[in-house]
Amino acid sequence: MSVRKREWITRKGEHKEAWIVDYSVNGSRHLKTFERKKDADAYEAQVTVDVGKGIHIAPSRSVTVAEAGDLWIKACEDEELERATIDGYKQHLRLHINPHLGHYKLSTLTVPLMRKFRDDLRDNGRSPTRVRVVMASFGALLADALERGLVATNVVRSMKKERTRKSKREQRQKLKVGVDIPTPDEIKRLIAHLPDKYRPLLLTAIFTGLRASELRGLRWEDVDLPHAKLHVRQRADRYNKVDKPKSESSERTVPLTPMVVNTLREWKLRCPKGDHGKLEYVFPTGTGEIEYHSNILQRGLEPAQIAAKIVDGKGKPKYALHALRHFYASWCINRAKDGGLELPLKMVQERMGHSTLAMTGDRYGHLFPSGDDGAELAKAEKLFFA
Repeated sequence: MSVRKREWITRKGEHKEAWIVDYSVNGSRHLKTFERKKDADAYEAQVTVDVGKGIHIAPSRSVTVAEAGDLWIKACEDEELERATIDGYKQHLRLHINPHLGHYKLSTLTVPLMRKFRDDLRDNGRSPTRVRVVMASFGALLADALERGLVATNVVRSMKKERTRKSKREQRQKLKVGVDIPTPDEIKRLIAHLPDKYRPLLLTAIFTGLRASELRGLRWEDVDLPHAKLHVRQRADRYNKVDKPKSESSERTVPLTPMVVNTLREWKLRCPKGDHGKLEYVFPTGTGEIEYHSNILQRGLEPAQIAAKIVDGKGKPKYALHALRHFYASWCINRAKDGGLELPLKMVQERMGHSTLAMTGDRYGHLFPSGDDGAELAKAEKLFFA
């Protein structure tokens, strides 16, 4: 391996010079040209280390970020990841990664370049959350390229994690009753104004906490009306593709209230049937197919909120469909004297289908009663002075 100077005269008579790193790897000769000697020396030193470790990828053999992105997407499709997930990855490539780095060779990527890329995303108006997910996608892209031998290191995952403390505004806000979670009074008013077609679905959402995808994919064979319970065994994604629930813990059994049982029993008599004349989905379209999320909102939940005057300052519906899931969690947590079920955290986790107890605690832990109000403290204290 050597660094040598090259000089030449252009056709216009101009004197030019450059510094060339000349080296061989596995019998193949490679040349890399630099304008400055110190850059050539630095490259030679790095190549010497990488060759010794057996991880050097010559620039001539390296592909661009855009080309590596195409290979990564193809791998995701071959692994049959969810369509929504792949579409998200494609969007990250199209809108964020390729416009900045698509033309770069993988072998030229460095940690400082990644830091600049992250800063550029922020400076161009991307939110902190968006920056994090884009960087995560880029890290996954490079992990795929690393397995293919197209790059020596994953520079995204080599970046030092930021230790700066997030401001209160950037931190995830706690869910607030009346803002993110409907109040019991709002739910009462909502129930009174549910449209006939979507009343069974929305009542089930309110009193089971099922995710929208789980409601849309729910089958009659998974509803046990005689024993007042339903089983979550599948879901329908945004493209109406039916698949298994999000995780193993999402497969669960949820009890049904008497009102929901009676409503579903009556609904079953008039529920639209599928192509084969059989009842399949519990909350289908008029032709028995999987219902669209937009229809549930635009024809069901939103008109009901407007009729019940559950609106924001602009007169628009106050809550999205997922807010009903939040309400169910709060109902499970609230004290019995306040109309709740007063369930322990572990049982709330099981009802919600969360993968960990920590997830339930992080999301809804602040809703649990403190258990140390004045009256209860006084009662407990008497045990020591009786």
